[in-house]
Order: sequence, then structure tokens, then C-alpha cells
Amino acid sequence: MDIALVRVDNRLVHGQILEAWVPFLDASCIVVVDDQVASDFFRETVIRMAVPSEVRVVISSVKEFTENYAFGKGRGPTTIVLFSNVSDAGRAYRLGFRFDHLNIGNIYNEECRLCCTQSVLLNDGDIRDITDLRNAGVQIELRRVPREKPVDLFEILRSMGS
Repeated sequence: MDIALVRVDNRLVHGQILEAWVPFLDASCIVVVDDQVASDFFRETVIRMAVPSEVRVVISSVKEFTENYAFGKGRGPTTIVLFSNVSDAGRAYRLGFRFDHLNIGNIYNEECRLCCTQSVLLNDGDIRDITDLRNAGVQIELRRVPREKPVDLFEILRSMGS
């Protein structure tokens, strides 16, 4: 798979993905990496029904994804990889799925410790996982849709004194 975008969005497949990111990247494959969705036939079916037939959908657990899929720049279908939370993205990274950039579109937490934007509310676990990814060399941006200017998450953290 030619990974064009690795994104954390607790909504997974929705309008911003289908109407903005897929055309912008000319993506022909969406991979949903989520343990709960992978084990829930109803949720999997709903996601598959939402995606246009010309876009391939793969739904996988984190472990299955890291063990069974090959990744490389310029090889295979242009792919968007979606995680519903930062913890799963971090776990996939630790299990061998390497990426240089992580896009955060939407994270909602009731235990919000840090409100970065209206759509990104981080708890302590998110901040810890994001820091681990950053320490591993991953650039992390906040951006809902391609036409928005990406915001470096660590610029926000620095400005807030975190």
C-alpha cells in the first residue's frame, strides 16, 4: 500500500474523508484500523456502505494490520489509514507500522486536559502517546481538511506552556 495519509479521527469514515481527503489524495483505498470495528459486523457493514464502490475498504485490528499488510512509498494503491484514537496509532507504530506524519482531524475526550482546537480535545493518555510518537520522529499536525493550513501540535503545546 502506498500510504498517503495516516489520520486519527474518532469518527473514522465520514464526509471530510470521503468528500475532501479521498479526492485530494486521489486515494483508491481506505484502511480502518480499529479493534472494536474489526470485531463488530454491524459497524463494519455501515462503514463499507458509506464508502463509494470505487474505493476499496479494508477493516482490520491493529495487530492484524501490522502483521499482514505491506507498506511502501509509491507501491500499491494510494491509501488513507484511519485510526479512531492516538493510542491505536501509537500501538501500530510500536508494532512496526512506520509513518513520518500523523494527521489529527478529530479527537473527543470527556476527560479533556488540553483543548487544542474545537475538534481536538486531548486527555493525559493522548498527550503521552503523541509525545512518544514525536520522540520517535513523527511530525504531528492538526488539520481537518486538505485546504486548511496544517497546525503543528507542538507549537500549540509550547504556546500553552505544556
